[in-house]
Amino acid sequence: MADAVLTQTADKESWFHRNQQAIAPWLFLAPGILFFAVYVIAPVFQSFNLSLYEWDGLGQAEYVGLRNYEDLYWEFADRDAFYTSMKNNVIWLLMYLLAIPAGLFIALFLNQTVRGIRLYKSLFFFPFVISQVVVGLVFTWFYDPTFGLLNAMLGFVGMGPLNVMGNEHLVTYGIIFAGLWPQTAYCMILYLTGLNAVDPEQIEAGRLDGAKGLRMLWYIILPQLRPATFIAFVVTIIGSLRSFDLISIMTGGGPFGSSRVLAYYMFEVALSEYGFRMGYGAAIAVVLFLIMMCFITYFLWSMYREERGR
Repeated sequence: MADAVLTQTADKESWFHRNQQAIAPWLFLAPGILFFAVYVIAPVFQSFNLSLYEWDGLGQAEYVGLRNYEDLYWEFADRDAFYTSMKNNVIWLLMYLLAIPAGLFIALFLNQTVRGIRLYKSLFFFPFVISQVVVGLVFTWFYDPTFGLLNAMLGFVGMGPLNVMGNEHLVTYGIIFAGLWPQTAYCMILYLTGLNAVDPEQIEAGRLDGAKGLRMLWYIILPQLRPATFIAFVVTIIGSLRSFDLISIMTGGGPFGSSRVLAYYMFEVALSEYGFRMGYGAAIAVVLFLIMMCFITYFLWSMYREERGR
């Protein structure tokens, strides 16, 4: 009887011993997965549900079906606030992608062993560590038509003062330029990390085959930077579509609502003086989420096809 008990105990211990390497990662991931499910996944489904209701945040919610989405459609058709926000988000998306090649070329420049390179890395890294609020304030002063550095530089070439933040045709581009400063630094960090993992043997083999300059970059270095490029694309796209803080600090959506984006318009209709339309704001959030998912799914599918084709 004792032998049977000892055998069962040994079997149990051996099962845990055999599977402890497979179980341990899940135990470490469990807290993160729990928080992600509670604070990210659950609110996403709550937003989908709330978008079907008319609610002011305090009283009884009224089920209205797809009426909030119909209102968005008619605003878009009439070129109203939602149309302006959507158009500006497309501009943000296209121009924000410039941070990726800019970050790559800066990383290639900094990935050298020359005197003082650590100082240069610190200077280029600096925009990433400061708050977006500080970035917004700095560029607001930079664009100021009375004492801003931009107009001081324009004065040297004989051009008059330019009120970027007050011009409805230029304001969006001015804010995007401010956002590109820290975003380029972030992409630079990703590529610097990726360059440290580049296989030197492949580079040496490429040199022996006569590859140099752009050919070396295109055929040998960039293929090894695919993971960094994927992360840079995803983070940059998400950053461009959820842009809020710079717009809030620099213009507050103005002038005349011309610098609105979907994230800021969602805040306006849901939480500001525009009426506390929580369901309508949730519908905007759902549209923004679906746009993000389209881009991210495309990049995930592209990466999967590339990995599968190897």
